[in-house]
Amino acid sequence: MSAALPEQPAVLSLGPPRLLAGLDRAARLDRSAHLSVHGSLPRHTEEQLAALAEAVALRGRGGAGFPFAQKLRAVGRMAQRRSARPAVVVNGCEGDPSCRKDAVLLGRAPHLVLDGALLAAAALGAGSVVVGVTRAAAEASVREALAERGLTDRHGRPVRGLSVRARVVRLPERLVSGESSALLRAADGGPPLPPGRHGRASQEGLSGAPTLLSNAETYAQLALAARLGAEGYAAAGTAGEPGTVLLTVSGAVPEPQVVEAPSGVPLASVLTACGAAPAPQAVLTGGYHGAWLDAAAAAAAPVSYEGLAARGGTLGAGAVLPLPADTCPLGETVRVAHWLAAESAGQCGPCRLGLPTLAGALADVTAGGGQGALEAVREAAGAVRGRGACGHPDGAARFVLSALSAFTDDLAAHVLGAGCGRPTAGVLPLPPSGGPDAATGAPRRVERLAVDWTLCKGHGLCADLLPQLVRTGPDGYPALADAGVPDHLRGRAQRAVRRCPALALRLDKER
Repeated sequence: MSAALPEQPAVLSLGPPRLLAGLDRAARLDRSAHLSVHGSLPRHTEEQLAALAEAVALRGRGGAGFPFAQKLRAVGRMAQRRSARPAVVVNGCEGDPSCRKDAVLLGRAPHLVLDGALLAAAALGAGSVVVGVTRAAAEASVREALAERGLTDRHGRPVRGLSVRARVVRLPERLVSGESSALLRAADGGPPLPPGRHGRASQEGLSGAPTLLSNAETYAQLALAARLGAEGYAAAGTAGEPGTVLLTVSGAVPEPQVVEAPSGVPLASVLTACGAAPAPQAVLTGGYHGAWLDAAAAAAAPVSYEGLAARGGTLGAGAVLPLPADTCPLGETVRVAHWLAAESAGQCGPCRLGLPTLAGALADVTAGGGQGALEAVREAAGAVRGRGACGHPDGAARFVLSALSAFTDDLAAHVLGAGCGRPTAGVLPLPPSGGPDAATGAPRRVERLAVDWTLCKGHGLCADLLPQLVRTGPDGYPALADAGVPDHLRGRAQRAVRRCPALALRLDKER
């Protein structure tokens, strides 16, 4: 089975590096090295910065791709209307285990990200800058960078005559931590979970203030655009989508890499540069909330928002995962679908119960469940979309449904016959389920649920207590997810084991 991606993969630039400039000579750019590589940062008014972002068509690089200029102007208008000082928040919480581009930026080029955040803070007259992270190395790197600039949460630095304070917030390493409202709640001292109501950060974000919240790469791109100007920035990329993009390439490649490439470069060229086989059977684009491209679509797709979308893919969070020909694509999708189900925040019924149903229905398809199982997949996907406090159920449904479109031959083989005949190799990276042991600090072995079928009576209590990993099968007996027990569900799993009336459920440690 595949291992988790390293926190700092190797880096590669197709063409002159911009975001990755200087990283071929240093493991991390401190303030002095950063300035020697990138130079000083010019100032911009709010309107100048918005016009620049508009001119270079800057979009959020965290997944949604929302135009940055619209966000910036919305925050400025709300701050003026309320006579309130806004805030700036950097979302560096990469919860998708197939993404590492923001980890590379925050760990190795943190000043480029801070440049963009402080540039926006100065333009808006913001009073605070918050950087959200999930990993220890990123937290340490950003704290060091803030200290180099003399920025703390207690002592602000004058920016355009106003004092700006800055701090780092560490969230759990979970998928939902990267959801913007979960980051804002955590930054205000609350739980790192999406709230039950939808709101706009530009209107009421950090501590109730109008807040400009965007992804780490987005701020780094803003800093580059401010230095290069619109014309210089557009020297790379396409006319409609100028500049470069950061991609995390893993899956069927010799080693994971974070790649900087001009927008519009052929996806096939990126895969070739990373050592992928010439003809992968499919490519997952955008990460685990993204979409599969079949071989033909992947061969013709350019790396851009419009180019990928036209072929059924998505740039999303910038993850690209080619799939080799010797693994079952539906089996690979099932593994990730089970992980996505377990990553639910557990707050919304359609997500908490619906995503395990979706993963289980897809598992039934791969096991030869027939046309009924296939219809159950589509029904479950339709039931969860648009019904959560965040975009997690929508992203999971998009990922699963794209597999049905991309793998039609394999789908037919599983639905109508004995399957595709290939094992599931576990090529797609997932995080280890077991964290360090609290007493020894040593890695804890992954735990999986198991059933003693000679004892099980089909009471169904385990499915009620732990729907993320257990569901009731068509025969009334439990069906277990093909996934280890993640840390945040370990207590629930232990409770389900203890409360099994027949003592049939257990937790096994993988060797």
